[in-house]
Amino acid sequence: MKVLDLDAVRAFVLVADLNSFTRAADALDTTQSAVSLKLKRLETHLGKQLLERTPRLVRLSADGNAFLGAARDLLNAHERALGALSVERRRLVLGLSEHVAGRNLPHLLAGLNAHDPGLVVELHMGTSAALLAQFDERRLDAVIIRYGTDEPTRDDAQPLFTEPLGWLAMPEWLPRVGEPLPLALLASPCNVREIALQALNAAGIAWQEVFVGGGVAAVGAAIAAGLAVSPLARRVVPRGLIDVGARLGLPPLPESRVTLHSRVRDPRSVETLRLLSSGLASG
Repeated sequence: MKVLDLDAVRAFVLVADLNSFTRAADALDTTQSAVSLKLKRLETHLGKQLLERTPRLVRLSADGNAFLGAARDLLNAHERALGALSVERRRLVLGLSEHVAGRNLPHLLAGLNAHDPGLVVELHMGTSAALLAQFDERRLDAVIIRYGTDEPTRDDAQPLFTEPLGWLAMPEWLPRVGEPLPLALLASPCNVREIALQALNAAGIAWQEVFVGGGVAAVGAAIAAGLAVSPLARRVVPRGLIDVGARLGLPPLPESRVTLHSRVRDPRSVETLRLLSSGLASG
């Protein structure tokens, strides 16, 4: 009977979830070559090619797709078996900026639970400034937030990734001729809001608020309804919205930086944060 290497199976599932050897290696705190070697040994052991590798992307083969569900079941069974021997349940109180959480958040949370069923994740979402203040008050164990490119970052910030902001709207959306640019914005204080308004003012473009949301979901609904344009990262808005900035002659927005602030020291919780960070970077 063939006995599977659980570390190799875990590496396979991470590569499948993150679509990247590099991000899987980051999540496992190892090297890309080590992950690649684990996968090659797993394929040799199974006698099947699980992944199709190209210079630009990694995707599952037909056999890989067939194996993925069973691989998840195996890892979940392993974690349940370990959990049966311990009543310990740990809690991770995490803050996640609404400007970072994307449409793949449910998938990421499912992955965290499968990775560590004994961990209770208490997730708080809000603006970066508010979450960072709660972190400093020791109400949160870790926060993942967004900085503007020109904003100074603190010494305790761990860079995760950068991505552009855009002027997002419905594909056919146009402002009314002769009227100020209608905007859907998050309420102050909001770093993304300030960056966008500074860019418009510097370009001499008149603007007006037509919708103010208490959260990104509300703003996303407003622009999906065709009320306005909004400065946001593409990851956080409903599907179908596009960047209309170039078409409307709006000033380009700078890339923003996503960072982690953490006081977590427990190795398993650190691993959970690493997995979440890698998943956000790939989403």
